[in-house]
Amino acid sequence: MILGGTSEARLLAEALAARDECDVLLSLAGRTEKPATQPVPVRIGGFGGAAALADFLKAGGYDLLIDATHPFAERISANAPFAAETAGIATIALRRPEWQRLPGDRWREVQSIAEAIEALGPSPRHVFLATGRQGAHHAEAAPQHHYLVRSVDPVEPPLVLDNVDYVLDRGPFTLDGECDLLRQHDIDAIVAKNSGGAATYAKIEAARLLGIEVMMVTRAPASTVKAVDTVEAALAAIDHLFPPAMKRGV
Repeated sequence: MILGGTSEARLLAEALAARDECDVLLSLAGRTEKPATQPVPVRIGGFGGAAALADFLKAGGYDLLIDATHPFAERISANAPFAAETAGIATIALRRPEWQRLPGDRWREVQSIAEAIEALGPSPRHVFLATGRQGAHHAEAAPQHHYLVRSVDPVEPPLVLDNVDYVLDRGPFTLDGECDLLRQHDIDAIVAKNSGGAATYAKIEAARLLGIEVMMVTRAPASTVKAVDTVEAALAAIDHLFPPAMKRGV
């Protein structure tokens, strides 16, 4: 079973679906109203905790649990290794590498969205809140700023703020498009999660080019689960765990 929600999860599922010896189920949290089409059967919704996830794995006869969730999906990533151990099956994590600071980047690293909002300071600023709708409510603690909030689905309920604009859009984004967006809204600060990957990196490039400060929310410490950072490495790890003659279901 693949715990998904990322482009890497979809690509991994597609590669495994092409293997006759693999039965794959992709599990999505259901936070996106219109998820992208997937190449394998999909389960949508939570499990109700680590123990319930372990029960699901045992009942389904799964041999391997792959955590390919978003790097900031901390709860399910914490539950996954416990559930796999309880169910007596192997587990690996597919984690895209973090973005690295480059010359010209004006990053201030913070531990949470709330800390990022506080770090904006007391003077009014034009802020691009590029963390999705999850956690957007933290902006209400600093109503003096002008916010531009981008998310795939609408922020519900809307933020209790006088100065907020919403953009509904899904990556990948282009550098030219991000530069135009930042200029159009006079953005002088960005709040972003260090998600890694190419789909949303353009805003970081645009901030570098335009000299805009980025409040970069860092990831939580990695778990002890074996982790790989590409789909190809995940496939190699699966082949190591389950040589072709041994494979039954994933």
